[in-house]
Amino acid sequence: MTRRSGPLGGLKVVELAGIGPGPLAGMLLADWGADVVVVDRPRPSQIRALIPAEFLITNRGKRLTTADLKSDAGRRATWDLLDGADVLLEGFRPGTLERLGFGPEAVHARNSRLVYTRITGWGQTGPRAPTAGHDIGYIALTGALAAIGRAGEPPLPPVNFLGDYAGGTMFAVAGTLAALLEVGRSGRGQVVDAAMTDGVAALLAPMASMFGAGRWHLERGVNLLDTGAPFYDVYRTSDGRFLAVGALEDEFFAALIAGLGIEPAEAADRWNPRAWPELRRRIATAIVAKTRAEWTKVFAGTDACVAPVLTLEEAERDDHNVARAAFVRVAGHLHPAPAPRFDRTTSGTPAAPPVETTPIEAIAEEWRRLDP
Repeated sequence: MTRRSGPLGGLKVVELAGIGPGPLAGMLLADWGADVVVVDRPRPSQIRALIPAEFLITNRGKRLTTADLKSDAGRRATWDLLDGADVLLEGFRPGTLERLGFGPEAVHARNSRLVYTRITGWGQTGPRAPTAGHDIGYIALTGALAAIGRAGEPPLPPVNFLGDYAGGTMFAVAGTLAALLEVGRSGRGQVVDAAMTDGVAALLAPMASMFGAGRWHLERGVNLLDTGAPFYDVYRTSDGRFLAVGALEDEFFAALIAGLGIEPAEAADRWNPRAWPELRRRIATAIVAKTRAEWTKVFAGTDACVAPVLTLEEAERDDHNVARAAFVRVAGHLHPAPAPRFDRTTSGTPAAPPVETTPIEAIAEEWRRLDP
């Protein structure tokens, strides 16, 4: 296979098929040039079968193969693949791969340089480790969910971005790359234990800093960044759409109220929480008088920190996103473009998600030929 473009060109990754943060982690590595091979069971699980293969964006740029890890033939073929791999990504419950004979100790006995990345909700250890879970539970246990929502209302789950993908995918990818860098120094791989609860807890560092300094209250919807402050919130426009306002700094707030037509004297006490209800009323009254498109034109090119709240389809057509090529069409389907951008080892347009499988033996043989 031709070496892929991107900074990770030449890296060989085995991704054991799963759902949630693992496939997205594999997609990022593939976007950056890694040769990512998804090893699925002969009969995919019911939840993975819900999305047809051609729409499975997290599989873009990868190759798909199958192996039954419970059969002798499937295990032999998987071993051949792992012998030539640089990274293994897996998201099973702790102990699952050990029971199948593919635990870290066994894998490292054959391939000592391999980075063995394990992505779970609760981690490899702890009383909850062997139990099932989903994003909403992981962010609940860390204190993150309790901080999200409006005053007087229940906590609001932010889809599954925070636990699965921020706390899971991003920390798994960062840990994998750090371990790969260390392999270059020591010549030895290691296990990356990427627990979503650990990742989400790390993401709370800025909020914990404010809490420690007495600048953050545990009550929802009363703080600077949680819809408590009227100059950091979402407002309805006259056409029933929404405008996002994030004018925190004084100069940005000045641009906001100038655009809204609010007199500075009417917002002079904006840092006093007791003044926030009236300021919120003034901002809401002004914004609901125009459409989202009209406000977008008013604030275009200003530092008011105002943006229209767009749907995914609308985001593809936004002028800034178009200029940045933030979205691409792959085989006619809408995809987010690879990110971040690299000025020398560019990622290029990703290949479409695979529909057909490649025999695992063929990939293993190819990787053997590539090894020095």
